[in-house]
Amino acid sequence: MAMNFFRVDTRKYEAMVDTDLLPDIALQFARFITSLADNPSNGLYLGAALASFVTEHGHICLDLGQAEGRPFCDEYGRYVCHCPAIKTWKKELLESGVVGRPGDFAPLILDDHGRLYLHRYWRYENSLAAHINQRGKQRLFLHDSGLLGNLLQRYFPSLAFEEMDWQALAAFTSMVKTLCIISGGPGTGKTTTVCKIISIALELYAHKEMKIALAAPTGKAAARLEEAMKLHRDRLPASDGIKARIPVEASTIHRLLGYRQDSPYFLHNKHNPLAVDMVIIDEASMVDLPLMSKLFDAVPREAPIILLGDRDQLASVEAGAVLGDLCNNEAVEHFSTPYRKAFESVTGKRLNMHEPDGSDEGFQDCVVQLAKNYRFGPQSGIGRLARAINEGDAHGVMQILKEPRLNDVSWYDLPHHRGLLSALGSFIERGYGPFAETEHIHEGFLLFEKFRILCAIRQGPYGVANLNLLVEKVLGRQEAAGHKSALYPGTPLLITRNDYTLGIYNGDIGIVATGKEASGRQAVLFRNPDGSFREIHPSRLPEFEIAYAMSIHKAQGSEFDEVMIILPDTDVPILTRELIYTAVTRARRRVTLWARPEILRAAVSRRIHRYSGLREAIA
Repeated sequence: MAMNFFRVDTRKYEAMVDTDLLPDIALQFARFITSLADNPSNGLYLGAALASFVTEHGHICLDLGQAEGRPFCDEYGRYVCHCPAIKTWKKELLESGVVGRPGDFAPLILDDHGRLYLHRYWRYENSLAAHINQRGKQRLFLHDSGLLGNLLQRYFPSLAFEEMDWQALAAFTSMVKTLCIISGGPGTGKTTTVCKIISIALELYAHKEMKIALAAPTGKAAARLEEAMKLHRDRLPASDGIKARIPVEASTIHRLLGYRQDSPYFLHNKHNPLAVDMVIIDEASMVDLPLMSKLFDAVPREAPIILLGDRDQLASVEAGAVLGDLCNNEAVEHFSTPYRKAFESVTGKRLNMHEPDGSDEGFQDCVVQLAKNYRFGPQSGIGRLARAINEGDAHGVMQILKEPRLNDVSWYDLPHHRGLLSALGSFIERGYGPFAETEHIHEGFLLFEKFRILCAIRQGPYGVANLNLLVEKVLGRQEAAGHKSALYPGTPLLITRNDYTLGIYNGDIGIVATGKEASGRQAVLFRNPDGSFREIHPSRLPEFEIAYAMSIHKAQGSEFDEVMIILPDTDVPILTRELIYTAVTRARRRVTLWARPEILRAAVSRRIHRYSGLREAIA
């Protein structure tokens, strides 16, 4: 006989919801919470189930005000339940004995704005907000403002011109505040700026041994950060001694904090902080709320944290949209009066933006938005397309795609799935042909990074799995493989799970090799940051997949000369403005988009919205 561990019969509450549409974890959580309650009720069961459900879909909390008195639907628009009036709902939650107010120790937290949190998510949000507010008010002691002014003038000569140099402002912020958030699209010079910031810090504090940590959310993003730092370091107006001291080695955030196998906790935390003087995090849009909170916990309060990212990109896969919350329009270009005066005193340059935002320094002084694009000029099709997507201008997007003279953007109406092979064959041959034909592994890695197929979905005829099979058919690789599960020489693999023992991470690319390039046996080769290779036998690899086609989510943190974007033939919730923007901006030189017009218009018109209280907590 099955044992019932719950002391409350929840079947009468479950009748309110379509249990087939809620995941089992949400239902089990609701049963558990209801069984703990002093006063179980419909409102408690429903609140617990939906709070669990929305966090699995990227939200930090359940906003009762948005849900009350109306049908609650899943991401596909299917009816799940009907929510009660908010007055009744709040009353039942607070009288349950298991829902507390902010600061209480209870499984669920209901704040004054009607947001219902799982306790751990409220704790993460509250902790991060406290860190950000404290850092926003904190000013670093500047030993020599004259030296800083001279350094800024040397590293950013455009300060002498009338136009505002936002990179220079970001550098100034990084020297005088313990938090600086630098947002901007590809080509706006984020890594160039941070390389200059490091060099300025080394010159400004020449008397001390600066410990500067570079990190990113994924191994792939960390590798790209290393490459960018090496590239920009040599171009700095600094002495060889300063250049030699600039760190170029980057790690994942998990590795920086001290990853513990099968544990949500890290070696470094508020009780055992990192021994660093500055921390720089690239691709911050990919960092979820729990990880960001733990990062801020582990960095000493006097050590500046610099976050780099693109606020318009996709949010993190896990819960939260931290960078988007921090870089909302209310926080951009609204600098306080004391901060404006400090910048003018050091640089001689006035900040003539919006009206001063109050009299006190705060978080608004920590956010810098880079707008000037050094990669895509005003006439660039990719640049114009990205801007139109960001603005939600579906009509403008279609107009740009239909322009006949653009040489960096092409659009094709999506064919029926039975015609995919004939429609895409020549594009695949042009994109992957050189990679498939090379016999040298070093050249193979370089060629493979020039082209990529990006898909919005994983399954179905227009998904990642089928497009990988299609590419193998076009390139004649199916015959080489013999059967679907075989790995043949030249197979590109995408790692999908971190393995800290082997030192390979989610997002890393490996290529199967045999013979002299793999010590006479079959192995998967991975390129090290210094250009050398590591060999790993396929049987030792963590989870991986074929990498000719990859999801747009997996492509975050990567760039390619050319991308081919494949959207599905039906509208699905994952198709959003942020997804299309992220896909388009993975390309350095050319975008080829395959999509049906009505599907593309719908995607550009739809935004990701994740509920949280972070914006209000730092306002």
